Amino acid sequence: MTDILAQARALVGKPATAPAVSRDPVNLPMIRRWCEAMGETNPIHTDDAAARAAGHPGIVAPPAMLEVWTMTPYRATGRSKDETMEVVDMFDRAGYPGVVATNIEQEYDRYLTLGDTVKYTTIIDDVSDEKRTGLGIGHFITIRYEFTDQNDAPLGRMLFRVLKFKPNLKTEMAPAKPAAEKPEFPHPMPAITHDNFFFWEGVQNRRLLIQKCSGCGLLRHPPGPACPHCHSLEWEAVEASGKGTIYSYVIMYQPRLPAFTYPLPIVTVELAEGTRIVANLLDVAPEDVQIGAAVTLDFQEIEPGYPLPAFRLSKEH
Repeated sequence: MTDILAQARALVGKPATAPAVSRDPVNLPMIRRWCEAMGETNPIHTDDAAARAAGHPGIVAPPAMLEVWTMTPYRATGRSKDETMEVVDMFDRAGYPGVVATNIEQEYDRYLTLGDTVKYTTIIDDVSDEKRTGLGIGHFITIRYEFTDQNDAPLGRMLFRVLKFKPNLKTEMAPAKPAAEKPEFPHPMPAITHDNFFFWEGVQNRRLLIQKCSGCGLLRHPPGPACPHCHSLEWEAVEASGKGTIYSYVIMYQPRLPAFTYPLPIVTVELAEGTRIVANLLDVAPEDVQIGAAVTLDFQEIEPGYPLPAFRLSKEH
């Protein structure tokens, strides 16, 4: 067993973070916004009469919002000391800078009602042996969350698992560089599958290809095996014009990952064809990013032979 694994496993069963309490009680505005964002249309979450008709005491929050109420506030400087996890920081210091959330499992004891206050405690549940993954070698860290209400009655629980890893230095998309030219941590490479191969092949040729259902004509991205509307397995690829507008965006400050430059504007672009894609916005100050701004497609060559679709503010903007 390595020193870092022994140190990490010594923390299993101990708190991962300080206990937390929701900043706001369960409330209708947050429920409504979440439902709009997620496409949740069940009326028990927004209509009091419908909720009571279904046997509830009033409007109830979607169960999947359990963690939302206690999410930490955004800070450009990152999380506070109470919000960070020492077990994760240990792997940073030991040379495992990469991090990716791998899965979340949630269990619910009851619906949350308006006015409830949500609290949680966290426990380090498990640290795996070293694993070799497509992203690199690393360790899976599992954190257990226990959620309770204002009366300390159980609301539910969650297992949150992340992989702390050393990024691979070799990729299949880009040719190998001489050792002296290799960055210490290169840009992560996409996972290419049977379903998205056409997309990445198009990117290699500086073309933005979008799936179009042959059954109902629906455009969809990211690529998938079946149409979510009519469930047809037949599709064709159409080339996007590269024109669009910013539908939403985030300016990324944390976590700081190797091979990225910060602050990093990431945008969801509504393409002129009617579907959306997430990409970086190039050569723009954070304060100049605006929802509704016109953008045009570009391709950013991260490494020789490795382009990524990106966007720039349109000159007509």
